Order: sequence, then C-alpha cells, then structure tokens
Amino acid sequence: MKRTTLALAAAGAAAALTLSACGGGGDTPGSDSTGGTVDPDEEITLTMTWWGNDDRAARYTEALELFNEEYPNITVQPTFSTWDDYWTARATEAAGNSLPDVMQTDLAYLSQFGNRNQFLDLTPFVDNGIDVSGMSDSLLASGQVGDALVGIPQSTNTLALFYNPATLESLGVDAPDAEQTWADFVDWSVAAAEAGASLDPQLYGTGDFTGVFWLFVQHLVQEGIEVFDADGQVAFSEQDVVDWLQLVAPLRDNDLFMAPEAVAQLEPLGGFTANLFATEFSWDNFLAGYLADSGAESLEMLPLPVGSTGEHAQFFKPSMLLSASANTQHPEAAAALIDFLTNDPEVGAIFGTSRGVPSSESARSQLSAEGADAQVIAFEEEWADVITESTPVLPEGYGSIEAEWLRLASELAYGNITVEEFASQWMSAAQSTLS
Repeated sequence: MKRTTLALAAAGAAAALTLSACGGGGDTPGSDSTGGTVDPDEEITLTMTWWGNDDRAARYTEALELFNEEYPNITVQPTFSTWDDYWTARATEAAGNSLPDVMQTDLAYLSQFGNRNQFLDLTPFVDNGIDVSGMSDSLLASGQVGDALVGIPQSTNTLALFYNPATLESLGVDAPDAEQTWADFVDWSVAAAEAGASLDPQLYGTGDFTGVFWLFVQHLVQEGIEVFDADGQVAFSEQDVVDWLQLVAPLRDNDLFMAPEAVAQLEPLGGFTANLFATEFSWDNFLAGYLADSGAESLEMLPLPVGSTGEHAQFFKPSMLLSASANTQHPEAAAALIDFLTNDPEVGAIFGTSRGVPSSESARSQLSAEGADAQVIAFEEEWADVITESTPVLPEGYGSIEAEWLRLASELAYGNITVEEFASQWMSAAQSTLS
C-alpha cells in the first residue's frame, strides 16, 4: 500500500511573521545582471520568505544555517506564513515593487508575477551560478514564463488519497481501493461517515474534496477535457463544474460532512490532521507534515480514483519553485541562495520529501530512504505507470480563480449558495479575471 495524506489548503498552519524590509528598489535592477559569482568581501543581507508550517520552517532554518557557513558574508532574513496570508502579502509587496529577494512560489502564481516582470530572469545564471544539470528539461521548463526563466523547481509531487489506518480501525471499515471510481469513493465515504456517527468524538469518511480546485483540474484531465485554451481562457463548461460539485451530493445532502463551523474550530489543524477524517486528498509531499501535525503512527497513500475511462491519468507538477525579485540589489547572492537550496546534498537530506521529491540529482544524492521520505519515493515509483499526463499550462490569474473557487466552496459548505450558483458565479469571475 502507498501512504497518502491530503491537504485542502496548500500549506500547514503556522504563525504569520511580519516581513522584514525587502531587498529591492535599487537604481539598477538585478534583471540587468549577466550572472556570476558573489563577491566574498561584500557584506550582503537578503530577505527570503515561504509558506508552510512549523515543520517546514525548522527545515528552512537548518538549511539557511548551512548556507551561512558556505557564504559567511551573506545574512538571510527569513519569514514565513500560511498559504492564504502568504499570497496576500506578496500581492501587496508586488504593488510596491518590494518583493523579497528570494521567495518560494507556486505554479499557480508564476505567470502573474512573471508576466509583469516582477521576477528576476534567471537565464543568465543557468550554469553560471545556478546548476541545473541534474534536472530534467521538462521540469526546468515549468519555471519559464515567455522567454524568461523566473522559477527554479525545487521538487515534484502528484496528488494522492491519504488515509489513517488507526481511524479506519476505529470506524471498523476497510481501506479504500486503489482502482475505485470517484462514485465508489463517495459510497465508501458515506459508509465510513455513517459508521462514525455514533462515536465520541464523531468521525467522518472525508471532507468536501470538491472544494479543491487542483482536484477538479485533475478530474478534467482524467476525462480528457481541456482545462484552459491557447489564449488562457476556461475551456470547460459550467455543467462540468456542476457535475463535479454534485459528485458528493450523497454526503453533502445527508449531513455526512463535518459542519463548517466545527472545521473552523479545529484550525490550524484540519479534519484529517485532527484525526477526525479517515481520508483526505492532497499532494504526496504533504506526508511528513501530516504525520507531524496529526501525531499519527502511520498514514497510507493511494492514487486518485479512476475517471470514466478507467484510467487514473495523473500528472506530476513542481510542488514549488524559488524565484528572485527583479528589483533585488544582490542578484548574484540571490542566485547563489537559490542554487544552494536547490542542489546542496545536505539541504536535500534536510527537506527530504517534505517539499516533494527533490528536483536535482545532487539534492537526492544524500536523501536517506527512511520514514516518510522513503514512503513518498516508493509511492511515486509504485504508481509511476498511472502518472501519464502533463500538467496543464496555467494562465495568468490562475491563483485568483483558484482562490475564488475556495471562497465559493466555503459559501457552499455554509449553505449560502447552491451548486448551480457556485458554478455560475465562478465561471463569471473566471472569465472576467482571465480576460
């Protein structure tokens, strides 16, 4: 069996830290640089930020200490926050041309910043400050916006169905099946929720996974439905949205999901990490964080349910990338930090698979195949034959339409809108945003 854990939001909860003064605003933007090495005699301060939980922060802290040993003249001022707070802060900084020198970024937002020339073009640093020789061309290309390389992939991941064996034992139900359809999984979740209704605390089969936009995208790929057209517009129909949301009607209409008010009270944990949901869909690299947050002895992973064609048709995507501000005053130092976090073997060992399977061969070279790391690697190797599709090309504005999907999912959970209203409002907002 594979181990899997699912996250409805892209990062765990952590106390949001106030961002210190960002590098940038110099008269000569770093984008004019032609690459090169860092002057060891220059005292440099870089700002860096990422989203994630306390576990990720501890790993970054350890990695940055190693970087400081390698570059004692470079001081890195780090901050981090939760996923939602993270992008709100970045949008504010971008409006003032004051993005951090180095920042963790996501495929969903790469075009938004890249198309507005807010990220440094790292092309001059390729093999001249940033080593990409141990990375596949197709993976590296995911960091490209137009002719500019604006993000260096840190790792890969794929979606998975996580389940907690201990919770299943409490429910007295068998684990889901690897070859189940989506309808089969909903039927299984109904049975699990009914079994947990009389327990104290009450247990549930799963949460409302239709509120995860990436899952909907993966579902469309499974069905052979185009997601975005060549002009970056929505290529699927409003009925496709309705059909996806109605998939969980047997759960939603019979109050077999945890009440949204109760879910909110669990924060910063979710239903799965609070050990109240038996399953959750999320990216496979969330395993380490799920184990840390839940305290579970073990968690297992399965591939996604199959589509109507009988195929899983999953895809890999970069779990995250590192980018530099176009206004950084220290482009060579920013490139050195990105290179170090991407390629250093000890850094690879520190992060393991918590950010996904490392993107470079050097970062994987000292990765001990133990615990959660071994489990994620084994999962991707065991199910490699079902990861057959390419990640859809995401348009500028993807992050905004994904956030709108999440907002409407909350409205739907509280009963403030219907499925049809969700679909209509989201399509209208998406068409307006992407146009």
